Amino acid sequence: MALTMNTSGVASAYDRWTPIYDLVFGPVFRQGRARSIEAAARIGGRVLEVGVGTGISLPFYGRGCSVYGIDISDKILDKARARAARLDNVEAIEVMDAEDLRFADGSFDVAIAQYVITAVPNPERALDELARVVRPGGEIIITTRIGAEGGTRASIEKMLMPITSRLGFRTEFSWARYAAWEKGAPSVRLMERSPLPPLGHFELIRYRKLPGAAA
Repeated sequence: MALTMNTSGVASAYDRWTPIYDLVFGPVFRQGRARSIEAAARIGGRVLEVGVGTGISLPFYGRGCSVYGIDISDKILDKARARAARLDNVEAIEVMDAEDLRFADGSFDVAIAQYVITAVPNPERALDELARVVRPGGEIIITTRIGAEGGTRASIEKMLMPITSRLGFRTEFSWARYAAWEKGAPSVRLMERSPLPPLGHFELIRYRKLPGAAA
């Protein structure tokens, strides 16, 4: 099995996750979702949630946020659409690729990616897109698993990639790649990096789009 991921493979993987998505990912990532939504609420306005999945987060956004949810899997979005129909602060739910967002520059006050960056084939391209569609002064809020930089854990994560890539996510994405991306993205600045459960392998990351920065 290959170590690489592709968009159609990720979409198919999350189609398969649909029936049990909330059961598997709901309790484990509850605190991370809550923290990212709290951070978004401090800014408010128009919020893009990338990888909205079944819409499990949608009911927790306050009225100060107008949410536009996207995901690569159309099947999983059926559940998100049902949730959104009961809410009045969801602008739209749409199939879209995180690496190719169909929005104008600076369209959103906040972009949230909850446990998504390690589930796209080209993470740095997705990060570039998040930075592009956020307005200057807005924020990119990420919850993510951080891979090991080296040692036994890093070796195990690399060994597991052929399996986890078929499940729709990667295990070997270390902090060094986030740091390298930020260094090459002068329009953003790291504002927060905080640990999240479980096991301390997950983190909340906040970047701010610098005022006056070009999209």
